[in-house]
Parts: sequence; structure tokens; C-alpha cells
Amino acid sequence: LEKMTDLVAVWEVALSDGVHKIEFEHGTTSGKRVVYVDGKEEIRKEWMFKLVGKETFTVGATKTKATINIDAVSGFAYEYTLEINGKSLKKYMENRSKTTNTWIMTLGGTDYRVVLEKDTMDVWCNGQKMETAGEFVEDGTETHFSVGDYSCCIKAVSSGKRKEGIIHTLIVGDREIPEAVE
Repeated sequence: LEKMTDLVAVWEVALSDGVHKIEFEHGTTSGKRVVYVDGKEEIRKEWMFKLVGKETFTVGATKTKATINIDAVSGFAYEYTLEINGKSLKKYMENRSKTTNTWIMTLGGTDYRVVLEKDTMDVWCNGQKMETAGEFVEDGTETHFSVGDYSCCIKAVSSGKRKEGIIHTLIVGDREIPEAVE
């Protein structure tokens, strides 16, 4: 395996189907550009005469659009920024924390990462979109799904405060799982 000598940037991107690692190699003498997503080569360009520019590719099961921008800062120094769906990584992650809930839990010795997409009510677990059954209950809604032999339920209840909106809680068996901060 060729050693990544021109590795200039590494990003971790939390999406519904998991946390993805994006690595970027930029050979400023050879003009080489290589993009890896989760260790797999997505783009390889040799002998690029233009050292600045952008590389666009997709990440994860949802084929989320990602772009690496290469800008000259001064002389032979370059700055690399990652955009997800047209937003800076920071902006994207801030927005994502408003549109999703994430829980990390261990069941029967296995780690699980459960993500609720609040706009669609889609539930993801370890990279797989889950089969769910929703029902209306007295104080809100419940979204039921299974992880292995465990029954899980995401309860959605109004906070009673307009600013807070709806509170989503993951319950596995009779245990409430605390929300994770990514």
C-alpha cells in the first residue's frame, strides 16, 4: 500500500448512515489530487496544472454531496475546506443538530448509533434505514422499530414551549437512552 505522503486534510462527517472519514491528498509539486471516503479511493487525478480548484463527490448511503475547495493562501500555502450539501462543514453540522437526533447505545455487547431524521421521521441504525411503525398516543406519537432482539421506541412529545418544539426520546425496553452530542 502506497503511503499517503501528500495527505493534507482529514475530516469526520456525521451523516444518518454513520460517521464518515474523508481524507484528501494534494501533491503541490505533482499536482496530484486524491480523495478517500472511509479509506476507499473516490477520486484520483495526476498531474493537474492548476493547483487550486475543487473536487466534488458523494458520501455515504444517502449519496450526500461533498466538495473540497482548494484555495491558495500565500505563496505555496493552500487552504482546504469541506462543504456538505453546499454548506461549510461547521454550518452543515449546526443545521444537522436541529434536524436530527442521535443516540449511541450498547445492546448485548454491540454498539449502535441510532439517528432520527425529524423532517421525514426516518430512523437509521448503524448505516441501515430501519423499518418503522408509527402510532398516535395520548401525549404525542411513538415510532417503533427493532434492533436485534430489542424493541425500540422513539417518543415524540410536545415540550409545551414554542421555542423548544417537540422532544424526541429513545426508549429501549424500559430504559431511556440519553441523546449523544456529535
